[in-house]
Amino acid sequence: MPSHPKPDWDPLSPQAQHDPQATADGMREHCPVAWSQALHWSLFRHADVLRAVKDHTTFSSVVSRHVAVPNGMDPPQHTVYRRVIEPYFSKARVDAFEPQCRAMVRSLVATLPRSAPIEWIDALALPFAVWAQCDFLGWQDEDHAALAQWMQANYAATLAQDRAAHTELAARFQAVVTAQLERRRGIGAAAAPGDLTWALMQEKVHGVPLTDAEIASILRNWTVGEIGTMAASAGILCDWLAHHAPVQAQLREHPSAIPAAVEEILRLRGPLATNRRITTCPVDIGGRHLPAGSRVTLHWPAANRDARAFDAALEYRPERDQTANLLWGAGVHVCPGAPLAQMELRVLLEEVLVSGASMETVPGESPEPAMHPASGWARVPLRLVPLQA
Repeated sequence: MPSHPKPDWDPLSPQAQHDPQATADGMREHCPVAWSQALHWSLFRHADVLRAVKDHTTFSSVVSRHVAVPNGMDPPQHTVYRRVIEPYFSKARVDAFEPQCRAMVRSLVATLPRSAPIEWIDALALPFAVWAQCDFLGWQDEDHAALAQWMQANYAATLAQDRAAHTELAARFQAVVTAQLERRRGIGAAAAPGDLTWALMQEKVHGVPLTDAEIASILRNWTVGEIGTMAASAGILCDWLAHHAPVQAQLREHPSAIPAAVEEILRLRGPLATNRRITTCPVDIGGRHLPAGSRVTLHWPAANRDARAFDAALEYRPERDQTANLLWGAGVHVCPGAPLAQMELRVLLEEVLVSGASMETVPGESPEPAMHPASGWARVPLRLVPLQA
């Protein structure tokens, strides 16, 4: 038996990169558990992805030798660190941050030109995501550009599978975090009240303070991970509403419907492409046999468009029961930051929709899909057209 099966597909092929959603949808229907050189074993169907995320004993999250708190941990270690993290996304903290988030979004929207074409990702989606997360963590304005540049470099290194670049980027990010920590150590308890980074520095696990490496790992997840998916979400939502004017008008008139619309639109086109697992023992899934130590890639968008899990899976139905929606994950690794992200995306749409302008497409231009490992759109050409009185 060969060490690896014959590839079933190539996720880096021009066809897959040109239309990743259609490619993943096709794999879900015709080869739901598939092998590739780039992603190893891929799971596309909802039932298989859900099985993997809920069975952490068989499908481990410890996929790297690098510290990853808590995403790269399994219970019981994961449970301990998760208890430290969850309070940072409590309703009280999220509610307290909403006015600051709203003021930031309003100021960004006010800078956008009216009627002229706008590249939405660069003009709004990415600045919104970077600014919101930095403000939430208590980081300063000068940190925004450095973080955005780091993200772009990290994306390029991941696409190129450049390990040397990843090593250099990890050191650069550690330096960013070290500067944040040293800045706060210099002023001690005088750090701004409510500064989440300072609060994280006071946390302990089993009575031992978090190490700088552990803090860096958590902050990397809260910045790099959150910013990428939040920018993707903002691009997806606004592009979709520009293409569905009646829904946009309905949400403008009834903003209380925005949260349900966000969940459903992001089910239809997911902002997070994949996550990884590794098998701890031999396992049969989807008609394929995976040996112990097999690397597994979970495809969230394909799973969320599976007609086996959702009636009329490709239709926009905001009233549907979202229990099966994997937008925020499932199992022990369900996204702890979901309440924050939901608030930020709601506020973003509320402020755009009350800006006195309608999001509309640019004639002759189409959005460009993001390339793996990103999801959503790399480029979204839109216009903000003033509403008629």
